[in-house]
Amino acid sequence: MQALAGKVALVTGAGSGIGRANSVLMAARGAAVIVNDLDAPAAEQTVALIRQAGGVARACIADVSDGASVAHAFALAQRSLGPVDVLVNNAGIPSGMPAFEEIDEAAIDRMFDVTVKGAMLCTRSVLPAMKARRSGKIVNTSSITAYGSHSRGSVYAAAKGAIISLTRAWAREFAQWNIHVNAVAPGRVRTPMTAGLSADPAYREEVRRRVPLGRRGEPEEIAAVVAFLASSDADYMTGQVLSPNGGEIM
Repeated sequence: MQALAGKVALVTGAGSGIGRANSVLMAARGAAVIVNDLDAPAAEQTVALIRQAGGVARACIADVSDGASVAHAFALAQRSLGPVDVLVNNAGIPSGMPAFEEIDEAAIDRMFDVTVKGAMLCTRSVLPAMKARRSGKIVNTSSITAYGSHSRGSVYAAAKGAIISLTRAWAREFAQWNIHVNAVAPGRVRTPMTAGLSADPAYREEVRRRVPLGRRGEPEEIAAVVAFLASSDADYMTGQVLSPNGGEIM
């Protein structure tokens, strides 16, 4: 299935986890993929996986929270592979689950810089070319924590909630240029960022108790939803949030 043949996709935070799965699947479906991450070796590993499978990809090393870094790196990447048709704003950082009073100001700033400001800067970088072509797909990564699914981690939840608000606001603003903006809000997913949880018996029991399907998701299961939103199959969808979460939030 080559649902993204001829498209150029840019995925942020693509060095591992959901971002890597997004990149690999979209390449398998025909897209040339710009693999963004701040971790250069991790980005190159994702590129290598895509090329080994016969796909087209190049690394794009940039800190999404730095406007100059984004503008420079994205411009170089687009000169190499072409203007971006699909942007996946996936870059994020872990927060753990601290109580609110334990969160310091620096942690608050970093969470919003990467998650919210990062999505804004990356979208601003690719938007002019999308408007000029009157075509584009933007998929933002939120989380079920935005819906109050956990009793801690309020700063992470607030940042992911802002992503949902941006998705809906951009969907209305950009619709006149035929630019579709949607989001995914994954539940508990098995990624390197959450690897330590697998060894925690209490966490495994919580998953069995709270998730009707009785397990965490895999990055590839989230990537399948992202690839759908990036394709022409979702051409009548904008401003929507799809939440692959095993039934934890219904």
